[in-house]
Amino acid sequence: MSNIQWEYIFNPELALESIPYVLSGLPYTLGIALISAIFGLMIGLVLASMRISNIKVLNIIARAYISFMRGTPTLVLLFILYFGLPFMNVQLPAVTASIIGFSVNSAAYIAEIIRSSISSVDPGQWEAGYAVGLNWGTIMSKIVLPQAWRIAVPPLSNTLLDIIKGTSLTAMITVPEMFQNAKIVGGREYDYMTMYILVALIYWALCSLFGIFQKYLEEKTSVYV
Repeated sequence: MSNIQWEYIFNPELALESIPYVLSGLPYTLGIALISAIFGLMIGLVLASMRISNIKVLNIIARAYISFMRGTPTLVLLFILYFGLPFMNVQLPAVTASIIGFSVNSAAYIAEIIRSSISSVDPGQWEAGYAVGLNWGTIMSKIVLPQAWRIAVPPLSNTLLDIIKGTSLTAMITVPEMFQNAKIVGGREYDYMTMYILVALIYWALCSLFGIFQKYLEEKTSVYV
């Protein structure tokens, strides 16, 4: 330990000076993450409905989609969208490619969370709904989903945190988010370690704030207990 040159590991002065520039990428980080989470939730709801459907074709399509997306690295997907599609004369802006990539990828995980949450609701709820003459859509939206939502909040929140952290991958396709800005400063100052530690701390603080929001959602949805 005595041989470690600590001044080359973390430079507090450089870190403090660089915070404003690194944080200038925060709108990209949060924007991509939140928009992707919304689209991912929308697609995930459709996929979850297909997964629990009695229509075999829809079930197979949803299974195949979920299997492919869960088995494909997000970075590979981003490279296909940003560097691969131009060979087909389709050029997407980096931010657009990022949103599409994280949306379709997160949808697979969200679909499984929603499906398992719906399956956790007592089947008697469905039977009671049908017994009083309600249709499938009404039972799902008014009875099942409110109960499933309470179960789904913690894992869905974890998925959002994964998306927020995953946005650092967009630096590989030139999106000027926080990690990309940290890399720029690190290259300019020949001190990557300080910048990597700084951006790690920023991500930690950001995810901690969303953790507080998750706790709030869990308390609000507990009214369905």
